[in-house]
Amino acid sequence: MITDIIKIIGIDDEGRLYVTPLSQSLPMIYREAVDVHWNKEKKHLYSPKPRKWNYVQWYEQIISAAKLQGVSLVLSEETEWKNIPEELMNEIMGLLSSNESR
Repeated sequence: MITDIIKIIGIDDEGRLYVTPLSQSLPMIYREAVDVHWNKEKKHLYSPKPRKWNYVQWYEQIISAAKLQGVSLVLSEETEWKNIPEELMNEIMGLLSSNESR
């Protein structure tokens, strides 16, 4: 498994959550059939606009899909947060804490 830092987490103008890896490309992510896609121009993974699932659930889906492709995406102190409300940022960062305690 390759580990890569998450460079950016954001919500785009269409309301989709996206995650930009620092160095890895995942153009074949669609093969996992989990509704996570790769934007080759912006070099990020993205979800559909939330309907039944919230942003935290889509974040988990994106991270899980990357793992299916052999890439473990991890947050770092340098991760940029774009158009992410503070409450959502805290929820996503809280996932890391809860996963470490398991």
